[in-house]
Amino acid sequence: MEELERRRRQAHQAVDLLEQEYPDAVCSLDYDPSKAHELLISVRLAAQCTDARVNLVTEKMFQQYRTVEDFANAKVEDIEECVRSCGLYKTKARDIVNMSKMIVEQFGGKVPDNMDDLLKLPGVGRKSANLILGDVYGQPAVVCDTHCIRITNLLGLTTTKDPLKTERELRQLLPMDRANDFCHRLVIHGRAVCVARRPNCAQCVLAPCCDYAQREGKAL
Repeated sequence: MEELERRRRQAHQAVDLLEQEYPDAVCSLDYDPSKAHELLISVRLAAQCTDARVNLVTEKMFQQYRTVEDFANAKVEDIEECVRSCGLYKTKARDIVNMSKMIVEQFGGKVPDNMDDLLKLPGVGRKSANLILGDVYGQPAVVCDTHCIRITNLLGLTTTKDPLKTERELRQLLPMDRANDFCHRLVIHGRAVCVARRPNCAQCVLAPCCDYAQREGKAL
């Protein structure tokens, strides 16, 4: 119990520090906030692809296909041509059309607002579902992408590289009303400072509460 409380204090400190460093916590994927399906499609395209590339692709595609009904009625081959540059385009195009059909046919054209129903959609895992719940519906969410898993392991908050186990561990530690923004800030920080294979501890705002930085003697 003492160890859990220690890690909880450490997690709250990390949340505070990142909030001060990056006041604007926003998703790096571009979408219309009034169209939840756009974020759902964008995050599906982002698998093994950069957000910058996805944003280039969706800027044009969302002008051509404006509603979830448009995507549901689209030919998979046409969506393939739109998303070809994102990689794995055949699988992604099929998932986009099939998830859109399910949203229209089973959920009245509205992207579900709960984990169980979101996970029924083709191509949607917990990371995508948490992003929708947090960003679209304002629910407590923990988006465990590669940045989140890697950095929280370095901090000493989590002990696994498994996304579901990481999410469960973080839900015990984070102030859940700030967890979604914390995950967005981890992405920003992971790209700017705590870069994979070469974390810049000397310039890291999280160094005072990071087990890795303390262990390596690199804390500020």
